[in-house]
Amino acid sequence: MKLTSVKELKDKHLGKLGTPRRDKYEQELKIELLAEEIKALRLANNLTQDQLGELVGVQRAQISKLENGKSNITIGTLLKVMSALKAKVSFNVEKIGEVQMV
Repeated sequence: MKLTSVKELKDKHLGKLGTPRRDKYEQELKIELLAEEIKALRLANNLTQDQLGELVGVQRAQISKLENGKSNITIGTLLKVMSALKAKVSFNVEKIGEVQMV
């Protein structure tokens, strides 16, 4: 029996890295993981969404949207959320190819 890796499945069903459909999937996955981490940190700090929103300066609904991956978050807001949760976030910037003008 041949085993298939997750990468092979993604390549087959979503396309290879760099294709629009695959890139969209990878971006959405990262947003979902960030949302889950924000919620886990909030709960670990025994904070309600209201309390976190107050610390950050946004409404509870915005925190709910962040935790459910339903909202785009600015870097400034992300840094405020992480600061309020006594956590830090790291960004890695990696050049992946050449920019082409169309």
